[in-house]
Amino acid sequence: MYKIFLTFLLCTSISIAGVINGVALTVNDDPITLYDVDQLMVERNIDKNQAVSLLVDKILYDQLLQKNNITADIFDVNAHIEKLAKSNNMDVFAFKSIVRQKYPDYSVFEAETKNVVTRQKLIKKLVQGQLKIASQEDLQLHYENNKKNYSTAKTVEVVQYLTNKKSSLLAVIKSPLLMPQDVQRNPLTLEVKQLDPQMQYLLNNTQQNSFTPIFTSNKMYNTLFIIKKEGIDTLDFEVVKNKVFNEVMALREKKYLKDFFEKQKLTADIKIIR
Repeated sequence: MYKIFLTFLLCTSISIAGVINGVALTVNDDPITLYDVDQLMVERNIDKNQAVSLLVDKILYDQLLQKNNITADIFDVNAHIEKLAKSNNMDVFAFKSIVRQKYPDYSVFEAETKNVVTRQKLIKKLVQGQLKIASQEDLQLHYENNKKNYSTAKTVEVVQYLTNKKSSLLAVIKSPLLMPQDVQRNPLTLEVKQLDPQMQYLLNNTQQNSFTPIFTSNKMYNTLFIIKKEGIDTLDFEVVKNKVFNEVMALREKKYLKDFFEKQKLTADIKIIR
């Protein structure tokens, strides 16, 4: 009886493995399994056709990277981070300190940045001068049509918490009613346009009734609790010009890549297995 049960278990395991590893289709001889499709459907909450389309895009993308020998190293990643910091009018150190607050595991941010750099390298290789560089007029038009993306509150009502012990601020953020003796608490109303770029970035990227990431100022650890944002101020074009340029070019790159992959699908050797 035990042997029969064991045989049944073994056959069942092989059957399940066959379903998981079963190839649904191939793209230029690279396989997409049934498991790949089902997993993506669950992760993205999409239907089967959408999942298959995304997986085909990914394989075509990976094949192009390999064909063109495109990779990104830590130097490429750091160069891109410097570019991001500059577009937000911040130095690299300040920008990284904010990122580390949003990404407890900084390697996740680096991995995301590496993917962005790799994609940009591929686009540069594919475009070869075909993608038009945004002119001053292009940037100005995008800025005028999307001013809400370059706006900030006029004033922000906050409560400032500061101490020389970072652990105390972490405790306050975790339990706002807690007030360690070494933590000072100061209500403030801030005029956003008068603040430095780092502080503007912090305030603009923190929702009401939330704490900003911890930062240092005057050799003290600080965090601000955002109580209320009032009024709207549009940042001057020259202040956000670098950011506007990056956004315009990113939109053009995205469109070019989408059109390119649609053409690739038409010529790819795609075989439906099951």
